[in-house]
Amino acid sequence: MPIKVLHIDSNHPILWEQLEEAGFENYADFTSTKEEIEAKIKDYQGIVIRSRFKIDKQFIDKAINLKFIARVGAGLESIDCDYAISKGIELIAAPEGNRNAVAEHTLGMILSLFNKLNLADSEIRSGQWNRESNRGHELDGKTVGIIGYGNMGKAFAKKLRGFDVEVLCYDIQDNVGDENAKQVSLQELQEKTDVLSLHIPWTPETDKMVDTTFINGFKKPLWIINTSRGKNIVTADLVVAMESGKVLGAGLDVLEYEKLSFETLFQDKNTPEAFQYLLDGRKVILTPHIAGWTFESHERLAQVIVDKIKAVCL
Repeated sequence: MPIKVLHIDSNHPILWEQLEEAGFENYADFTSTKEEIEAKIKDYQGIVIRSRFKIDKQFIDKAINLKFIARVGAGLESIDCDYAISKGIELIAAPEGNRNAVAEHTLGMILSLFNKLNLADSEIRSGQWNRESNRGHELDGKTVGIIGYGNMGKAFAKKLRGFDVEVLCYDIQDNVGDENAKQVSLQELQEKTDVLSLHIPWTPETDKMVDTTFINGFKKPLWIINTSRGKNIVTADLVVAMESGKVLGAGLDVLEYEKLSFETLFQDKNTPEAFQYLLDGRKVILTPHIAGWTFESHERLAQVIVDKIKAVCL
């Protein structure tokens, strides 16, 4: 019997095409509610998602024939992983698919912050020609600290090889350092870092990890870049640190206020005070969770997922 796969988010067409060529039966439903999908998920052996809704225990209990859940992205935080695994469901993700995109975006944010590119561009367009106030910094000679040295962290460290920088990494796993980054304790990373880049998933351990206590643990004023998950940083505490000069600037591709689907920010009419500070800040660069969202990664993510589904099922 062919394996029936339900796609609940749109993806690069090669995912659909290559599964079809391999003998899978594809079905799409991009509009039904979670409850409506739950009512029919028993008819499918596979589901392909991005981040439309959470695959929780209730959903998994309805998916009595599910063999795999494939998320076209890097993380699996929208899935109750432990419960799915206990039901014998294979979990598939594709952190390899967008690691290069994230690495390039991270480096771009640092260089833009250091050289005030966004600010200078905006001033020129408004008729201002301010050279001294837009004097920048050089990355060479700095120490870059990376927290989370998996696919994303390693790809970013590789991009730094052309710069005369010291690269340190901290990770909960042992022996992950390589020729591009020296693995150190968190204490040593905090003592030496000038630029901090987060490449960690959103877990109970990392939720609100970057708060006032964490930031004050750094010996030197620093720049903070976050291309991981928004809720890993307490925005209000980041703002306090920026106001005091402890944080010199921030590049944020992700925000604490994002919805789980990543497709919207927040629905409330009142803008949070901390977020308004970021909007008004001259030392902040904001992007809408697009670090891993390039044309190239769109295709690469789909290809990685196809390959992994076939490896699991065929």
